Amino acid sequence: MDNYPTSWAPRPALVVSAWVVTALLLAGVVTDAVTGDHGGLVLFALATLAVGAFAAHSTLVRPRLAAGPDGLVARTLRGPRRLPWAQTRARLRTTRRLGRDGVTLEIEHDDQLYVFGWLELGEDPRDVLDVLSTLRARS
Repeated sequence: MDNYPTSWAPRPALVVSAWVVTALLLAGVVTDAVTGDHGGLVLFALATLAVGAFAAHSTLVRPRLAAGPDGLVARTLRGPRRLPWAQTRARLRTTRRLGRDGVTLEIEHDDQLYVFGWLELGEDPRDVLDVLSTLRARS
């Protein structure tokens, strides 16, 4: 079982897809600006900003979570945060929305709570917690 990942980030295909969708939406913004469709321009601009922000965040904040012998490193827009094993608690949270179960990994350190879903981790949070539990036991 020594062949497990020690860092997690959004899947590259998802990030590339987000950039492609951003480019297509930007083309829609330009088209609506040229044709004078102000309603479409606003909608395309808002969608471009939303998808572009997701793509930029997913590109810049990689990996989102990394594990090592000393603890975890959670990367945010403010920079990496080191979370020693002794002061960190990890758990799964399952919520039901729209008839589907959503699982998130919650990592609690001091007064900070980091929440990761499958989009941020690129894997099922249950699998990530299994790896984190194994690494924590070895340290």
